Amino acid sequence: MYAQIIIEYPVKSLDKEFTYLIPLKYQKIIKIGMKVKVPFSKNIVNGIVIGISDNRPDYDLKELIAVDEELCLNEEQLLIGRFLQKETLCTLISAYQAMLPAPYKIKNDKNFSKYEEFVVLDDKNKANEYILMHPKAYKQLEVLELLMTDKQPRKIIDNNIIKLFKEKELIRLEKKQKYRIDIMDIIHKENKLNDEQQIAFDCVEKNLNSYNVYLLQGVTGSGKTEVYMQLISKVLKMGKSAIVLVPEICLTTQTVQRFYDRFGSNVAIFHSGLSIGEKHDEYQKILRDEVKIVVGTRSSIFVPLKNLGIIIIDEEHSETYHQDTNPRYNAIEVAKFRAKYHNIPLILSSATPSLESKARAMKGVYKLLVLNKRANNLSLPEIELVDMTNEVKKRNFIFSELLKEKISDRFAKNEQIILLLNRRGFSTFITCGNCGYTYKCPNCDITLTYHKSSNNLRCHYCGYSLKKDDVCPKCHENSLNYLGLGTQKLEDELKKLYPFARIIRMDQDTTSKKGSYQKIIDSFSNNEYDILLGTQMISKGLDFKNVTLVGIINADTSLNIPDFRANEKTFSLLYQTSGRAGRFNKQGEVIIQTYNPDNDTLNFVRNNDYEGFYRYEMDIRHKLKYPPYTYIVTINIKSSDYEQASNNANKIKNFLKQNIDKKSIIYGPTPASVFKIKNVYNFQIIIKYTYDEKLCDALKQLDELYTTNNMINIEICFNPSHF
Repeated sequence: MYAQIIIEYPVKSLDKEFTYLIPLKYQKIIKIGMKVKVPFSKNIVNGIVIGISDNRPDYDLKELIAVDEELCLNEEQLLIGRFLQKETLCTLISAYQAMLPAPYKIKNDKNFSKYEEFVVLDDKNKANEYILMHPKAYKQLEVLELLMTDKQPRKIIDNNIIKLFKEKELIRLEKKQKYRIDIMDIIHKENKLNDEQQIAFDCVEKNLNSYNVYLLQGVTGSGKTEVYMQLISKVLKMGKSAIVLVPEICLTTQTVQRFYDRFGSNVAIFHSGLSIGEKHDEYQKILRDEVKIVVGTRSSIFVPLKNLGIIIIDEEHSETYHQDTNPRYNAIEVAKFRAKYHNIPLILSSATPSLESKARAMKGVYKLLVLNKRANNLSLPEIELVDMTNEVKKRNFIFSELLKEKISDRFAKNEQIILLLNRRGFSTFITCGNCGYTYKCPNCDITLTYHKSSNNLRCHYCGYSLKKDDVCPKCHENSLNYLGLGTQKLEDELKKLYPFARIIRMDQDTTSKKGSYQKIIDSFSNNEYDILLGTQMISKGLDFKNVTLVGIINADTSLNIPDFRANEKTFSLLYQTSGRAGRFNKQGEVIIQTYNPDNDTLNFVRNNDYEGFYRYEMDIRHKLKYPPYTYIVTINIKSSDYEQASNNANKIKNFLKQNIDKKSIIYGPTPASVFKIKNVYNFQIIIKYTYDEKLCDALKQLDELYTTNNMINIEICFNPSHF
């Protein structure tokens, strides 16, 4: 027998099958999808079996060395890998690597299982004899009597006694795997659905055995999660399982607790905040069919749940469902593939659906389900725009008079406040007022951000950091100016205004440690803080009973991004953040500070008018031929040599002109939005098209042309979330 194997190296030139002879001792246990060790060149490497045959090639073969029975990709996973390879032009091994959590990566050979030792009575008759023969060995007799009861102790402190009993063959030690995340089954009852929720539930429930994509569009606080959970309950009763995706780790934390409360130990979780051991354990639960529900971030879409019955993607508009590194997949497209494979429903849910999803729902490609009212019949928050141009004249550079007044009012009422500033750090950049010197990253084409807590200047692209001096490094004058506003500086300003206030900050700097998300969310939920200040990670899905005021400090930040989705991202961010206010029994208010109070997007947010924004933005997209009216492919050309990058970018454009449909539009090459990252120059070509049967073949050919080019790296991305 012979095995066709792909090896662990994720390079295009080795993206092919290699045939190995299967030794006799492995022929009965080897399976397609299994991880193996094989000799390759002068090394021993890991690989995945993707075929087994009896046909011997016409050349000499090496034998595979070992088989790992713990890891075996199932038929569906093997097909998903092929799907990713085709759709993203990645190597097959890269596709399989992306599907596996860290402890199960192809290259990983370490066992992360954690065990607990049990002491078990081996021979009751021998134990009784021992008791009769040693009536005064009180400690030994006490241990034996414990072991002879039904409740056998897991740990017995006196190791000398255990050693003695083992020698006498009275006991044996047994190992049992211990999970690092162990959930108690304290299960709460389902809530009664309101009329809108019931209609949405009924529409999906009657079609649980067929493939459909549903867009569940519900205003913030409309009870979309309750609809999911009742559908999952129905699926579980059918003996099936469910995957629920959420966009952020902090969202996973609060959402998971709701699922634990409802479904107990039947839930596994997956996100990057787990330790490698916890990931191993959660994956073990899935492989052993011990759980039926998985809640997690993007990569959870790959978990090998058996008998899948429904897939739910919460906050489907979020760009975090797109992976920016190889393989550049979209979790929603993978979810569609899996839903078709199992013939089950896929639910995409959001208060602000992406324009592409909304357009498909309006065309009938997706089935539209709408929740127009909050679940508790509360009204949506009142939103007010504040013109900061007038406030600056009053020397109010950060907080408007109205926002300060509303914050003071909440303190008086013992209510809580959320403040959004979508920029972390203390200062966006530092410049010298004397000579004009500005701190920049030596590796990237970007200024360094100042973080006051560590007194560091940091590049948010490559991680370069530098201790800040008190004087300008160029002219040595004490003339450094801190320009721009980040969350750290905002926190300082708040403390000056409200020294008595209890303030907690939530951004990448304060949530880098394990468990920090949960700690912040729990402490704020328990009213230990008055103000939660943060970046966009506080904008979606979080429920706090006592929050009645949301303040958005600089609403213009995301409007000024050079991205055709800037309006859409701004609307979504502000609308979602506004929805954190007044979610329970108190009316919410939102203050949006802007220098552009007449901006259409901001006024659609003020009026809680998603439908108006959708029509407005779709008109712009149609005129400019942007998605959803066209598809987009980006090609990034990268090299550490500027001339090589520039010349090859032009060669690629000429190649595309000759090999794709003339109706497709080619833009560029132009420098990428951040031209240099980690000393690598980046040029970009953008292709817009509606239908181009030549495009895929041309891109594959282009990809192959640069497979062995060590000077140039090209990255091809279909329908990217951003440029």
